[in-house]
Amino acid sequence: QVQLVESGGGLVQAGGSLRLSCAASGNIFSIKTMGWYRQAPGNQRTWVAQISPGGTTNYADSVKGRFSISRDNAKNTGYLQMNSLKVEDTGVYYCRLTTGSGVYWGQGTQVTVSS
Repeated sequence: QVQLVESGGGLVQAGGSLRLSCAASGNIFSIKTMGWYRQAPGNQRTWVAQISPGGTTNYADSVKGRFSISRDNAKNTGYLQMNSLKVEDTGVYYCRLTTGSGVYWGQGTQVTVSS
């Protein structure tokens, strides 16, 4: 089994920054992609960013130019750097890892952006 543990969430004022981390452990096989999703209260989970095994990144239009996804394979950890945060960025953020053995989700970490 693969376990993902997220950290780095918290309360920040609009315009501020946070860096989320996603530490993976367990039987990690060939990685296909790693991504971040978020879910606002009462809403569906939506895609935010992803990174391919080759390092290609993609972002939702709402976060382009503000968020940056990265990974450190030696540490089995993924990151989401969030800058210029807006109130609408508020929600629970989840990391997602696709490997040769399956798809795994973290438990989520709360990000709250105040005006």
